[in-house]
Amino acid sequence: MAQLDATWIAEEGVGREAERRRGEESQPTPPEWLVEHGLNRRNLVAVHLGDCWTVRKSARCVPASREQAVEALRQQVPACTQCRPDTQLGFLE
Repeated sequence: MAQLDATWIAEEGVGREAERRRGEESQPTPPEWLVEHGLNRRNLVAVHLGDCWTVRKSARCVPASREQAVEALRQQVPACTQCRPDTQLGFLE
């Protein structure tokens, strides 16, 4: 009986690990850059790196290309002070 319990526990552990790996692999890759909009969607609030922790689940961010991120910074949209996308983009005022 104890042998069956140990086998079952081991199989469950392997199955759960495989399921966790499948879940991680199925996650879409985050965008390289994000632009955060204000409440009225026309105001641009900040430019972020795609994996910035401050806006990880924000509904007010949209993916942006490198060119869009640079253009937003040129238009005086502030860079996030946490992830510093301006440094990554080589955009120094």
